Amino acid sequence: MMEKMIFGRFIPGDSFVHKMDPRAKLIFVFAFIFVVFVANNIPAYIALVVFTFFIVFVSRIRLYFLINGLKPVLILMIFTFLLHVFFTKGGDLLVEIGFVKIYEEGLKQGIFISIRFLVLVFVTSILTLTTSPISITDGLETLLNPLKKIKVPVHELALMMSIALRFIPTLMDETDKIMKAQMARGSDVTSGSIKERIKAVVPLLIPLFVSAFKRAEDLATAMEVRGYRGGEGRTRYRQLKWTGRDTIAMVVFVVLAAILIYLRIYY
Repeated sequence: MMEKMIFGRFIPGDSFVHKMDPRAKLIFVFAFIFVVFVANNIPAYIALVVFTFFIVFVSRIRLYFLINGLKPVLILMIFTFLLHVFFTKGGDLLVEIGFVKIYEEGLKQGIFISIRFLVLVFVTSILTLTTSPISITDGLETLLNPLKKIKVPVHELALMMSIALRFIPTLMDETDKIMKAQMARGSDVTSGSIKERIKAVVPLLIPLFVSAFKRAEDLATAMEVRGYRGGEGRTRYRQLKWTGRDTIAMVVFVVLAAILIYLRIYY
């Protein structure tokens, strides 16, 4: 399952989304996270799903690749869905089996929350799949530049966030390798009771931490050898440039937000 983790990976390409300024993509994603919560009815969620698949189409990222990437968070999605189904009351009673009661409102909220979760995962994944780590760092640093006036270490903060993002798939791959090595020695973390699985996971943690610290040390050494001394006086080889496609993306987002607000108020 670990090799299916897509969040934090970068796939080079020449699509409309790939060519967008990283600042535009970051603004778009952060604003989209808030706009998603405006949807509260069926037409609004249909608009969200259609818009999300439109982004997938424009980014030229294969849909089955994104769907496979959902597997690591599928358990969380199912848990959230069941939580709403069994504990949200309201509307007509649909199913009653002993003490288990499923109401219409619970089922509806479960579906809505799952759709919201799905579109958020898709859109945030497309951000990392279409934007290189260095571009994300440059974009974040530029957007956070005003905070320098209050002595916030913007460059270091952006670099730290970018490295953490990049290490997610790396650590997942490392975990997968360690799990396969342990399974080859007779250990199995995928079967047995919960208690047995927890015990089997413990031997994975030590080599994983050792590997993580080793990678962090190698990265620190590489940065020091290349003369990295922080962001002060540092220049960029690739300059960020806001183009017409970025403006188009912002206009499209405003239209989506207007549609969702209209559907929330008048539908």
